[in-house]
Amino acid sequence: MTRPAAQVSPAIDPQRLLAAYFVLIWGSGYVATKIALQDASPFSFLTLRFAVATLVLIPVVLWLRPRWPATRAEWLHIIVAGLLMHGFNLGGSHYAQFLGLSASMSALILAFQPLVTALWLTARGRDRLEPLQWLGVAVGLLGVTGIVWRGLDLRTMTVAGLSCALFALASISTATLYQRRFCPAVDLRSASLIQTAATLALFAPLAWLVEGFDLRPSARLFGATLFLVVFATLLAVSALHWLMRRGAATRVTSLLYLTPVVTLGVEWLIFRVSPDRLSLAGAAAACLGVWLVTRQSGATAPPQRA
Repeated sequence: MTRPAAQVSPAIDPQRLLAAYFVLIWGSGYVATKIALQDASPFSFLTLRFAVATLVLIPVVLWLRPRWPATRAEWLHIIVAGLLMHGFNLGGSHYAQFLGLSASMSALILAFQPLVTALWLTARGRDRLEPLQWLGVAVGLLGVTGIVWRGLDLRTMTVAGLSCALFALASISTATLYQRRFCPAVDLRSASLIQTAATLALFAPLAWLVEGFDLRPSARLFGATLFLVVFATLLAVSALHWLMRRGAATRVTSLLYLTPVVTLGVEWLIFRVSPDRLSLAGAAAACLGVWLVTRQSGATAPPQRA
């Protein structure tokens, strides 16, 4: 009697795991930042965050001995990409909220990144989206709007706050494409240390001159900082860059539509903020939008240069 052939379980796709990790941490990061800013001003908190990140990375890099940039141009590209991603993006979004812009309005503005990325790459002929994928970009953005709608307050909008949020949007959109274009083969371990140190050098004088280094030590500030340093600054950003190297940019950035869905769940778990029907409908639309953008049709095209 012949035994049935053993069924072989499909291999775990590392891209799916990294994508899930990135979405989970990026969405949770908004809540962690909200907690941290209760005890710190924006630039002072970011100085603390990147000082801790740099101190954590130094022994790790000394132990792992990764490849360092070989040329001045490579050093410069890594620093520019890091300042765009960490410095200008986070500085702009945090300061927009400090100036009074609601977190919901800031999240909505930053949710335009997949659309900005798609329009830019399409205009340059680097990425071709199918009609259903364009629909997914639109549906995802509509979903994010539904999620944050309850917290939108047009009275919080000022020219300065809106400008900071738009600056953050331009920075993170440029950063993902810049690193993909100019740093395609850098070692992410050494690059992370270079970028955190460069961002620390940017924020430390701003924290001192603008805010007088305004920090009020507390357990929640320490916990939020540690979470953001280890899981977001060091791991989630590296996951994003790894995904950008191996997938179409629009598909990868569309994952950002899912971060408000995670934030919605985390806020419910921590603060017991119950989502309303519109938020739940928005979450469903955001998931549908990401599925439409990331669904595979036919052969998968190789990554395009930005």
